[in-house]
Formats: sequence, C-alpha cells, structure tokens
Amino acid sequence: MQLRIARLCLDCDEIHDAQQCPVCASETFTYITRWVPAPERRSRPRATTTPSPRADLYAALTDDPARASTKGRLLKGGALGLTALGLVGWFMRNPKQPGSETSD
Repeated sequence: MQLRIARLCLDCDEIHDAQQCPVCASETFTYITRWVPAPERRSRPRATTTPSPRADLYAALTDDPARASTKGRLLKGGALGLTALGLVGWFMRNPKQPGSETSD
C-alpha cells in the first residue's frame, strides 16, 4: 500500500485504502501522511529555473487589476459621478401637473 493513499480509520484504528473501512464500514478516516511525511517520489528534486520572458509578460498582464492607472480611475469616477448627478436631478424634477397649465 502506498503511504500517500493509506488511511487510518478513526473508529477502529484499521489502516486501509478504501472509501469505507473494511473492518467496521466507517467512513471517518484521516490520511496517514498527516503524521508520517511521505518521501519525495521524484528521483531528483525539481530544478528552480529563472522565469522565461513569456512568463514575465503573462505575470504583468494578469497582475492585480486594482492597480489601475490614475487617469483610468478618474475617468471612471467622473463618469459614475455625472451619471449619479443626472439620475438625482431626473428624480427630483417637478413633474407637470395635469390641468394646472394656464392658458393665455
């Protein structure tokens, strides 16, 4: 049995690799690797390489969108402000009352 998939039944302390314990049919378990660290399966550790230019470009494109330019934020804020003022003015205008028109 591989250590990575070995499970310890919390009810009867049986070690198994199934979804249910084969002894008590309980589904409460924890993985053995919680207490016993599994060794690295690779024959050699992963090499840390320097990022490629494409990776740098991708990171720059997917960078935090909250850091937008100042001009963009001002433009968005101004457009939202003008829209809000227009809506407030439109809701607060005096509607014409029917029959209240004076004729000359």
